[in-house]
Amino acid sequence: MKFKLCLLICLLALFTLPTFAQATNPNGDDYTWEFFVGGFDNPIQVLHAGDGSNRLFVVEQLGFVLVVENGAFLPDPFLDISELLTYEVIRGGYTERGMIGMVFHPNYEENGYFYVNYVNRDEDVVVVRYQVSADNPNKADPNSALHIITVGQPFPNHNGGSMEFSPVDGYLYISVGDGGAAGDPFSNGQNTSTLLGKILRIDVDSAEPYAVPDTNPFVGNDAYAPEIWALGLRNVWRMSFDRNTGDLYMADVGQEKVEEVNVQRANSLGGENYGWNAMEGSERYNPNTPIPEPHTLPATEYGHDLGCSITGGNVYRGTDMPELDGVYFYGDYCNGRTWSLVFDEATGTWISAEFIETGRQISSFGEDEQGEVYLVDYKGDIFRLTRKG
Repeated sequence: MKFKLCLLICLLALFTLPTFAQATNPNGDDYTWEFFVGGFDNPIQVLHAGDGSNRLFVVEQLGFVLVVENGAFLPDPFLDISELLTYEVIRGGYTERGMIGMVFHPNYEENGYFYVNYVNRDEDVVVVRYQVSADNPNKADPNSALHIITVGQPFPNHNGGSMEFSPVDGYLYISVGDGGAAGDPFSNGQNTSTLLGKILRIDVDSAEPYAVPDTNPFVGNDAYAPEIWALGLRNVWRMSFDRNTGDLYMADVGQEKVEEVNVQRANSLGGENYGWNAMEGSERYNPNTPIPEPHTLPATEYGHDLGCSITGGNVYRGTDMPELDGVYFYGDYCNGRTWSLVFDEATGTWISAEFIETGRQISSFGEDEQGEVYLVDYKGDIFRLTRKG
């Protein structure tokens, strides 16, 4: 009942979206990514449960989820799925496989559900629901697994992995990569019958394992997989919703030249085509793939002179630094550079600016319950965005 009421309120908000002060790009000299907690093995995500506990959860690619309380992580993992992962992850070394994403259900405080995304030993991308144990809030029940969806992968890379619940419609959004290899050799980004190279939208509350929302853009069109919400994407490595507006930010890793951020407004009806592999950002990529019409251009992009693998971030909605309200922060995995992104109401354009050079291997960003923003260094540390002085 609580969820339905929340959903109704959020839908009404579409017609009365709040107005916010014009966000501006901050001066990076005034801020720092301050060390918060460290000692992790290949962390790829930091998130909160939204249950009022103020705990943070750190996801390690090796299959562990650790709880952070009072500035340190607990020695016993919240979840351990390491035995389910592909052997390459177990042996170590660079891989895009392993545990690649996690999200808590919006009603986690009541139902204890959370979802994990990983590459199994059959090289498939799998989304599974788990539940917290009945007697320990810092331990998941390993026997509670419910399989949600499997997507077969033709190659070992470009697995996507980002999952988020929309604050507007309550549905689960899942990013799925194009299946890997260079250049999307099967043109999965534009193949409407496959889930590869897409953003999916599913309803995990109306049925088990899930239902397809009637309002998905291609429901009833036999040429499209009904789960598709958006297409033409190469490998969205971290997407996030603005908790205040419901806008969806998707950072799509490029091939040879272009890294991009795509922004889908909260009132979108879905169906956007972001161009891959006909396009790489705003540039033509594969001349043999027809340019989809219409297709949606990135909100912002940068070339490989500034980085080589984008990592999506979060819109700041915290209270410690109100001057940052509405600013989206993102970065690059290869060199640790971070940027800020704001929408200029006067010109109707997105403006990106370099923010702070961290020198870190940025695998993710995240936010706590208060909306403060964090940066994840793949080498093992978590940093919090703070004001200098």
